[in-house]
Amino acid sequence: MTDNRTSDKAIDVVIVEDDLRIAEIHRRFISKIPGFDVRGIAADIQLAKEQLEILEPELVLLDIYFPDSSGLELLRYMKAHHPKIDVIMITAAKEVEAVRDAIRSGAFDFMIKPLVFERMRDSLEKYREYRRKLDRLQAENGQLSQDQIDRLMKGGESREAPGISYLPKGIDKLTLDKVVAAISQEPAGMTAEQAAKVIGVSRTTARRYLEYLVSTGDLAADLSYGVVGRPERVYRT
Repeated sequence: MTDNRTSDKAIDVVIVEDDLRIAEIHRRFISKIPGFDVRGIAADIQLAKEQLEILEPELVLLDIYFPDSSGLELLRYMKAHHPKIDVIMITAAKEVEAVRDAIRSGAFDFMIKPLVFERMRDSLEKYREYRRKLDRLQAENGQLSQDQIDRLMKGGESREAPGISYLPKGIDKLTLDKVVAAISQEPAGMTAEQAAKVIGVSRTTARRYLEYLVSTGDLAADLSYGVVGRPERVYRT
């Protein structure tokens, strides 16, 4: 059956988050971003599955940690039973394995709590543009060539462009290059806070890029126990 939904229609969203206060914050954020409509909020995995069946959203904002289950399990369930629904992970989980598992399972993006509005807006706008490009390509001939797929996944870059490789959503190549350059100049390694100051970004942004490099095997991370305060993760090549 042909899917008649188009990019001109608001994208239906379901928020899956066990903390209803946080879910409401996310709902309010989304209400300020044109082109999206929150259709439902699910506080547990079973309710989420029911809403997927009834509401048939196009996008799910999904937490990882639930009292009775894992959002990663729901993500895998969705890929098996609702493959047309896309997922953006929003979670307090910072572990490399969680990020890697979410990417492998097909998450469009991975955002760390506490989430700021600008980060969510950036992610949703990228997703909206991705949907528009996909709808346009499908409307042209109903089929995609390899080059069209490559451009779609790389945000419009041609696959022949030198030095461009696939990066997950939320990871910008220019910023990534700056992070790699900064780390390479410090054999002893850097914390996310140190990297943020060198690059000129927030600590949260620096940490996201550093954790991505750890997940790809380009960096290693160790705990550093200072004189005072909590131990910090130190990233090094």
